[in-house]
Amino acid sequence: MQSGRHMIEGTETECGGPVDVGPLFHRLNNQLGIILANAELMESKSADAMMRTRAEHVITSVLEALNTARLIRSSLQSPPSTVGH
Repeated sequence: MQSGRHMIEGTETECGGPVDVGPLFHRLNNQLGIILANAELMESKSADAMMRTRAEHVITSVLEALNTARLIRSSLQSPPSTVGH
């Protein structure tokens, strides 16, 4: 890793360089945020109980996906564990 940037070893861009995952996490979080906002809007505006339930499921799934992305990013930032070595 150079200058705080997170690269994925063995993964290359079209130009042959390593992939900087920081912008990818940013895009993923933005996209999940848009899905979350729309699901919350659908939940609050829907008169249909089934649609509200579906929106709640989407909200729960998006929150889990955001947490998973956060965990992946933090695992990339943390040095590998040397416990037991």
